[in-house]
Amino acid sequence: MSASSLQTVERTVGRAGTSRESGRVLFSLLFFLLLVFGATYWVRDQVTRPVAHTAHDRTITIAPGAARQQILRQLRREGVLTTDWPLQLWLTLFGRQMVLKAGDYRFPSPISALEVLERMERGQVVTRSLTIPEGYNRYDIARLLAGLEGIAEPVVAQPSTLLPLFDRVSLIADLDPAAENLEGYLFPDTYEYSAATTRVQLVEAMVRRFRQVFTDQMRQQAGEMALSTRQVVTLASLVEKEAQLDRERELISAVFHRRLREGIPLGCDPTVIYAALLADRYRGKIYRSDLDRQSPYNTYLIRGLPPGPIASPGRRSLEATLSPAPVDYLYFVVDATRKDGSHVFSTTSANHEAAVRRLREAERTATR
Repeated sequence: MSASSLQTVERTVGRAGTSRESGRVLFSLLFFLLLVFGATYWVRDQVTRPVAHTAHDRTITIAPGAARQQILRQLRREGVLTTDWPLQLWLTLFGRQMVLKAGDYRFPSPISALEVLERMERGQVVTRSLTIPEGYNRYDIARLLAGLEGIAEPVVAQPSTLLPLFDRVSLIADLDPAAENLEGYLFPDTYEYSAATTRVQLVEAMVRRFRQVFTDQMRQQAGEMALSTRQVVTLASLVEKEAQLDRERELISAVFHRRLREGIPLGCDPTVIYAALLADRYRGKIYRSDLDRQSPYNTYLIRGLPPGPIASPGRRSLEATLSPAPVDYLYFVVDATRKDGSHVFSTTSANHEAAVRRLREAERTATR
């Protein structure tokens, strides 16, 4: 065989070898792609297929700061996920940017693993509610906050340890530069919270709500009446504590306004109770020693308003304070003939004393 023929054969063999090698590479590549596609499809099926974990919905609490793997293990341990490793693989491939938020989550059954993650990424938490009744003071609110469950902080045995939460006067410094605490500005309402919420955040929400309710128009009305925001809230807190019936708020407000104008002590029992609370001497009802207590909050002894609010007034009490009824009443006392919390209003001391005698007689009859 000539040299040229030999070279031709070698080139032919070389091309055949190269072709076989290329075929093997192509086959390997196709096999790899098929394997990746199949694995991806399987993983996707595992994470998107709804799976029944129980016969009922399950509520799971995800703690603040929990890492992804901790969360997945918890979900598997509590039965929401049957297995967690397909989800871990999916997160590695497609969900690196996912941020799973803390909180209480309710997962229906069945539910897919991917939907579980998406709910936590959206922060679709189950919320609970905290209701602050009208007329509660900061001691009452501390007691409610202490017993809160399902919050980012544990239950507190001693509510008094939470009182410093209400010392953040910076929250209302522009409204009330003289405030020593947040009394009166913790607006009574219902607040939603989750497992990621803190008590500080709830206090901030109460103050924000007060700002929403105490509008610019109210501030303008206060200015026209020569009252500061602090004076309005203080007087409104007295109206709130005295009024049992909504229709009487403007009447009680009118009595207080007239007494203030004429320099007559307000004689408001709730201020006496508040003074006793400040002295840590309140015993469930008013005693003679409480009425004699030397306190700037004792409106039987001082003239004018107490130094600050004694409770959280609601919207209606704020409105009534700024719009007292056009009446000349100077006194009021609980109506002895009715059991609905209504009052007898009087313009003279003689009529008032007669109403008080009827009340005392009714009380004596009730205790026999």
